[in-house]
Amino acid sequence: MKNVKLLVILFCVLTTLISGCSSKKNVRANPNSLVERRTGETVGNDKDVEKEIKETLRDDENHRFFHVNVNVYNGAVLLTGEVMDEAIKSKIIETVRVISHVKMVHDNLIIDYPSDNLSRANDKRIVQNIKRALTQIRTLPNFDSSLIKVIVEQSTVYLMGRVHRDEGTVVVNVVRLEPDIRQIVTVLDYID
Repeated sequence: MKNVKLLVILFCVLTTLISGCSSKKNVRANPNSLVERRTGETVGNDKDVEKEIKETLRDDENHRFFHVNVNVYNGAVLLTGEVMDEAIKSKIIETVRVISHVKMVHDNLIIDYPSDNLSRANDKRIVQNIKRALTQIRTLPNFDSSLIKVIVEQSTVYLMGRVHRDEGTVVVNVVRLEPDIRQIVTVLDYID
């Protein structure tokens, strides 16, 4: 009887180890993501680029005249937010373009006063709703909601990620169901 219990415990431990080790998930590239389709080097470059842009903008003498969000995915930089005039906008875009590892700049800055706290709180609520909805997708094999980076600025939804076309289509169709959005802008990097 003692040997049977020992065998059962050993079997359970081995099963847990084998199933944990055979996972196809690339956790090392992004420990917060269950699935990551970028290389570890690309993830690191994206984080470095995002940090450098944010620091540069924070140090800009005109920083009180703009509200700019910076998101980087696979070398593509998405700029959203508000700037007070065209000169400031042009300066920001030119600054970003020359940073190492920036492949493309998606300029979605608008000329306007910086958004208020109520607008930003509404945007955060929309992000949470969309992220929750994306976790409910069950029709796509090997899809994980963490593949999609959701950014919302003044009720406009921006979607970033490295996905297959069918995944992108399903994601957009799910996001369309969110009632409080103004527009969907896809900045997706398609694998196929």
